[in-house]
Amino acid sequence: MFNIVLLEPEKPTNVGNIGRTCFLTESRLHLIRPFKFNMDDKTLRRTGLDYWKDVDVTIYDDYDDFLLKNPGINIFYATTKANNCYSEAKFKDGDFIMFGKESAGISESILNQNKDKCIRIPMTKKLKRSLNLSNSVAIILYEALRQNDFNSLLQF
Repeated sequence: MFNIVLLEPEKPTNVGNIGRTCFLTESRLHLIRPFKFNMDDKTLRRTGLDYWKDVDVTIYDDYDDFLLKNPGINIFYATTKANNCYSEAKFKDGDFIMFGKESAGISESILNQNKDKCIRIPMTKKLKRSLNLSNSVAIILYEALRQNDFNSLLQF
């Protein structure tokens, strides 16, 4: 099982879509406060469809709380500021993949402490904005799943 971590997400539509992706890939979703929405937001539930009630989600007060409750984990940090492409990472079952808030990404202080674990999705150098958060999660999560033979998801 992979773990998707959203650090201070701002848009309930993205969280709902990502929750649906997590449910359908048997991945766990971790949400780190503060949020710019309520967990009972209609948009969150609507974009998560009927899946939202079944999403394996854990909520943390802040980044330190997340680290305290998950000691010794392997975390990849998705950012536009990384040198390493996500497809070069070697994902293992149980890994965590963190994504930052839509407006600013993951803070520089966190990225600077974890440079060797930072990964990016290749994009044009004319970068004004990056890919939508839910698209970025899907791209990297499916690469992690592919590297692990889709963790039994191919069985019917």
